[in-house]
Formats: sequence, C-alpha cells, structure tokens
Amino acid sequence: MKRLTGTVQEISDVLAADYAAYSQAQNDVDDIVSSIISNVRENGDSALDAYAQKFDGMVPELLEVSRETIARAFDEIDPAVLTALEHAKANIESYHKHQVEKGFVDTETDGVVRGQLVLPIEKVGVYVPGGTAAYPSSVLMNVLPAKIAGVPEIYMVTPPQANFNPAILVAAALSGVTKIYQVGGAQAIAALAYGTQTIPKVDKITGPGNVFVATAKKQVFGQVGIDMIAGPSEIGVIADASAKASYVAADLLSQAEHDKLARAILVTNSVALADAVDLALSEQLESLPRKAIAQESIVQNGRTIVTDTIDDMFALMNDIAPEHLEIAMDNAIEYLPKVKHAGSIFLGHFTSEPIGDYYAGTNHVLPTSGTSRFYSALGVYDFVKRSQFTYYSQDAVAKASKDITTLAYSEGLEGHARAIEIRDEQA
Repeated sequence: MKRLTGTVQEISDVLAADYAAYSQAQNDVDDIVSSIISNVRENGDSALDAYAQKFDGMVPELLEVSRETIARAFDEIDPAVLTALEHAKANIESYHKHQVEKGFVDTETDGVVRGQLVLPIEKVGVYVPGGTAAYPSSVLMNVLPAKIAGVPEIYMVTPPQANFNPAILVAAALSGVTKIYQVGGAQAIAALAYGTQTIPKVDKITGPGNVFVATAKKQVFGQVGIDMIAGPSEIGVIADASAKASYVAADLLSQAEHDKLARAILVTNSVALADAVDLALSEQLESLPRKAIAQESIVQNGRTIVTDTIDDMFALMNDIAPEHLEIAMDNAIEYLPKVKHAGSIFLGHFTSEPIGDYYAGTNHVLPTSGTSRFYSALGVYDFVKRSQFTYYSQDAVAKASKDITTLAYSEGLEGHARAIEIRDEQA
C-alpha cells in the first residue's frame, strides 16, 4: 500500500486529492441510466424483458419468482448455510428491536394536545445483486429492519438467473419478503420507482448495487425515498504497536476483495507495524481466491498512514469518515469517544469487520465515501415516517391568537392571520 507521512493537514490534503481523482475515475453513466428509466416508465414489462435479454442474456418466463422455486431452494440449500442464516437472523432482529420508536402525546398546556405518530412506510423495494455479488446476508440486513418497523409490503428485485443461489431465496423467505421479481440493474430501480404491469410502485428503495443501480437510485430520489447513494466498500483501521500485523492485513483484505475500487486504509503510530502489515499483505494475497481484485484495490487505493500520536490517528480517520472502522488497540473501547465519523465501529484485536457483515446483528448497509459525516447505518428508523398532530380548544386558540396573528402579519401573510381572527370574531 502507498505510505503517507507528514502533518495531519498535509496527509488530509493528499487524501482529498486521492478521493477527487478516485471520484473522477468513475464512469459517467447518467445519460445511460436516464434513458433506461424513461423506457421503463413508458413501456413497463416489455422494456424489462428487452433489458433482461440485453444485459442478462435471458428473459424469465415469469417476472415473479414462483413459490415452488422458493420452496425448492429450501431443499437445495446447504444445511450449514441455513443454520447460519437463522442464527444471523436472530441476532439482527434482537439488535434492531432496540431501534423501534414510539410516538408521544404532550398535554402539558390546558386545552392543547400535541403529539407524534410513528408510522411504517407502506411499500418498500429491496435490490439484491446477482451473480458473484449475490449476498444473502444483505437480504437479511435490508428486509428485517423493515419488518420490525411494521412495513406490510416488501418487494425484492434481483437479476434473472437460470439457477438461483438458493441462499438468496431462503434468506428472502426467512425475512418475510412479500414477492420476489427477476429484474436487475437500473431497470429494476425504475420498475420499483414507477411501477409496471407486474411490479408494484413502492415508496422507498434500499439495497446495494453497481454504479448503474446507484445512479438510478439517485435519479428516482424524490419520486421515492432511498437509503443512500453507496459507493465501493471501504475499511479504515486504527492500530498501534499492540496490534497483530496478520490480523490487520486480513481485515484490510476482507474489504479489498469486494471490488477493485474498494479502499483499505491503515492509520498507525508504529512504523514497525506498518512494515509488518505490508509483508503480511503480500503473503496473504498469494492464497486469496480473489487475489486479482484485492491486489488492484490495495495497490491503487490502499493507503498506510504513519503519524506521531494517538490523537493524530483519530483526527485523520475522522477526516476520512470510513464506512467500517476498526480500532485495533488494547482497551479499544476507551477510545470510542474519539470517534466522530464512522458507519460501523469494531473494537479490539478480535472484532474483525466480517463479524458485523454476517453475524453480530448490527447492520452492514453503511454510508461510504465519507458520507458517515451525515448518514447512518440502515436501521428500523429508515422504514418509518413521523406524523405530527395538534389539537387546540377554543379557549387555547383565543389565548394564543395575538401571538399567531402578530407573526403572520410580520411575514406579510394576512390570510394566515385571518384564519385565526375569524375564530375570535365568530366565537
């Protein structure tokens, strides 16, 4: 990995330049995606069939995956995988149940009732990639929080397959997906956003995907809600001399193997650890099945930052605002207050990032590309909306009318004032 040294500001400037170049290198697919969305809006299912033939090399006989196909997946799945999915499901549910919000009613003022309702979104669409990026864990992470929130209808879309990965269908069934449709890419996002003859229009779309899927989500936002605009995966590791180089290298590679564009960044105050991690990366890459992908990610986007102090390590990582953050230090939990920006935080030498990906129950749908400065991990709160309600008695209106009309007239909105005054006059 490329090594950076210098002051916090100097290193931050280099990282900013890195990220600018990284962003510019992404293909501009806006026009392509816009054309796909327009076609699906106009032609519905027939457009989906045409894109399935063009991009997937096959047109499914039926867009909806049959109950028989889902039932067969339970017969075909590896029993160990089924057990692991069931355990992961239980952990995800137990964690996310703590996120359930309740409304409130405030009656502290005579004649006034104020409150808030917490209502589930009615229809949610979940995008699940296909092929080598078919991740049943992502099905659980997207669907279970929606179910806990009380969403009554959840529709899953995934690219058509001659033979589905049974774990994908099983995860969907375990999670409580309403229906599964065979459609992928930007066209799937368009179908969920606007509806077709077969696929219903939803209110919000979540789930990971490639640059076409991410761009489509960005373009339909406003017509529907979305979770976030996600980029390639990334991991930041803060480690001192107490860290084990082989552990750190393995964790950096766990994200580098996702995508050639993935970013793995180590920040340390130990030159000896930095040297040992470089050696461990070289050794571990040799036996990694996805070596070509991980190696390009490490070479092109990987960075080792050596700084002087613990405070500098955290200052730099807060500037990066990583999707995943590991703190590979003794007594790591004591450093948690120093973290300002991170999607998900993993504490200590043994809490490897994949624990969060698969098992702990914390969500792995996370903000990338520095957006943890203002976005959060996907959760139950992403699948609800809050409606306010207000009641004023006649006496309460009369008591407040002077303040209300004064503010209305000060803003030049006489109609607002008159709506209050007429009640005083005709009381």
